[in-house]
Amino acid sequence: MTTSLLQPIQLGKVTLKNRIVMPPMTRSRANQPGDAANDLMATYYAQRSEAGLIVGEGTQISSMAKGYAWTPGIYTPEQISGWRKVTSAVHGQGGVMFAQLWHVGRVTHPDNIDGNQPLSSSAIKAENVKVFIDNGSDEPGFVDVVTPREMSIEDIKEVVAQFRQAALNAVEAGFDGIELHAANGYLINQFIDSESNLRTDQYGGCLANRLRFLDEVVAAMVDAIGADKVAVRLAPLTTLNGTVDANPEETYIAAASLLNKHNIVYLHIAEADWDDAPPMSLTFKQALRSAYQGILIYAGKYSVARAVQAIEDGLADMVAFGRPFVANPDLPSRIKHNQAWATHNPETLFGGAEKGLTDYPRFSQ
Repeated sequence: MTTSLLQPIQLGKVTLKNRIVMPPMTRSRANQPGDAANDLMATYYAQRSEAGLIVGEGTQISSMAKGYAWTPGIYTPEQISGWRKVTSAVHGQGGVMFAQLWHVGRVTHPDNIDGNQPLSSSAIKAENVKVFIDNGSDEPGFVDVVTPREMSIEDIKEVVAQFRQAALNAVEAGFDGIELHAANGYLINQFIDSESNLRTDQYGGCLANRLRFLDEVVAAMVDAIGADKVAVRLAPLTTLNGTVDANPEETYIAAASLLNKHNIVYLHIAEADWDDAPPMSLTFKQALRSAYQGILIYAGKYSVARAVQAIEDGLADMVAFGRPFVANPDLPSRIKHNQAWATHNPETLFGGAEKGLTDYPRFSQ
């Protein structure tokens, strides 16, 4: 039953041993101060290197791009060195790892960005959105986000350049490629979705204008490191962090077509996965498949059976399993041998040390 999920697949210039993806999951355990990846994170990712592809946790491209306390960056020499420990550990176990590069835009608080006002496509506060800050204890303090300032054209150019440099830094740090985080209500998503972008210049209004920032960031990264190392994550139906689009199917089919022109190595679709979330229709998935001809990854509470079906139906090439990878470092082996899955402890997802990160046993243990 699981054969199609366990088949190798070519991703750019690398051959993946299976079609099981460990997707990006924020764990907030970077070294402080400095937001550098560390030995603990290297152990965590190396433990999970049975995945065909690991996508690292969201990694900020600048000090202004940070949304939450204790997340890692990739813009200082110390941060690049920290990530090199991680990629070396993963490669030592035969794994393949991409970095997820993000800028959170308005989904932050001045306490996380050196007291500055956040940036966004427009000066619209994300309602009912909280982020956590370092309140001097091991427990994060949750606070409301604030109203951002609308980015100037100069700001936009600067952030495009930061994404380009971050892609170069990721390659220097040993990553096999990068995934651009254009999903879940963060900065690029704030430009794409109609209800979070009220601009009246070339970056707002019509759909082509709202996709322009995505287009420019991807073009810059492809130019820097090559299309075979650049991927993008989108979340068409999610309303996370207050971003909503009036016509998501039209918007995201157009985004997929745009990314197809850049010949990126994969497109990662995050399905809305809360209990009463809108399902992605079969026709929508088929339209995305038609619009984008590269490797398609889907994520969102997939069971093994549903993942196999998606691959066999030709809708997906690979499937990501998020939370199951937290508590099951050997998830591909458990899938192969039809072994039970452990459940994660939600109390230890963000912040802390080894507990709830590297102490989950393999099935054989």
